[in-house]
Amino acid sequence: MEPPEMINAGELVLKRWETEWAAAATEAIKESLPELRQFLPWATDAYGPAESHEYIARSRAEWDAGTQYNYAVFTTVGELAGSIGLMTRLGPGTLEIGYWTRTRFAGRGYMTAAVGAISRVGLALPGIERMVIKHDERNGASGAVAVKAGFREVARETGDPESDGESGTTIVRELRPRD
Repeated sequence: MEPPEMINAGELVLKRWETEWAAAATEAIKESLPELRQFLPWATDAYGPAESHEYIARSRAEWDAGTQYNYAVFTTVGELAGSIGLMTRLGPGTLEIGYWTRTRFAGRGYMTAAVGAISRVGLALPGIERMVIKHDERNGASGAVAVKAGFREVARETGDPESDGESGTTIVRELRPRD
């Protein structure tokens, strides 16, 4: 099972992360820290070029190992609008989607389009029966993206918050081919 390295999503293009995009990733994350740090433990003031390079190297290695497939999300004019990935950590037949949006592109429907496109690709892969998105109940933006992309709530999980904005309650949403 391996998804394509590029996915067209209307006004967006999802591309497998490349090393030369590290500076753009750093800029996008730094610009979006006030929003990202609320729900993503890695989004801190210390995030810089070394972290972007390490993330991209890890993403490429995980892709090659078949455990995670991370994409940079670009507008059609080449601006980095965020990141999205497919993760195999929930076991056979399931792909989990994770994503973040660059603040200046939030609210435009870009991530909903990216989630829709990556879900279609994921569900077309051999053996994949469902797509899953998990988000903290306080992360209304991620929840709205999932709902708009057709994901339905199937469970709630509790645990310790990992970031300042989290409640400790994770909403689990899924999409199946018949949805």
